[in-house]
Amino acid sequence: MLFAKEYLFYTCPCLVMITLILYICVRYAYRVNAQRPDDDLKKRDFTMDRIFLPLVMWPFLLLVYLTVFVLRALLYILLLILFPIILFVFRKPPQPVWLHKIAMGIGNKLLEANTFLIKTLWGRKFENPPPS
Repeated sequence: MLFAKEYLFYTCPCLVMITLILYICVRYAYRVNAQRPDDDLKKRDFTMDRIFLPLVMWPFLLLVYLTVFVLRALLYILLLILFPIILFVFRKPPQPVWLHKIAMGIGNKLLEANTFLIKTLWGRKFENPPPS
């Protein structure tokens, strides 16, 4: 559709202009990189043939970026739809009784130990001696 006969008059000059702008940017970055001293950490080892590769690859990279963007948007929409459904289906998750017993046992022992440490720190007498 973009490359139909009636749109070629507008499409081709735009693609050429984008390619020229990208070439100018790549060429400038290559020149700045080449002028850096050898001991500079930002200096990269680019060869001259790498200047022309982005001119050919940018339409493919643009297509890949757009495809990844659309796929991420679709995944986000899917999650937005599925999350409320999952919340309504699994409203109250079943809690096992054994987990409650274990958590209460551990919590009570920790509370008793903390109470013992606080009373020992402040030098108060024990109403209930700590369990042994």
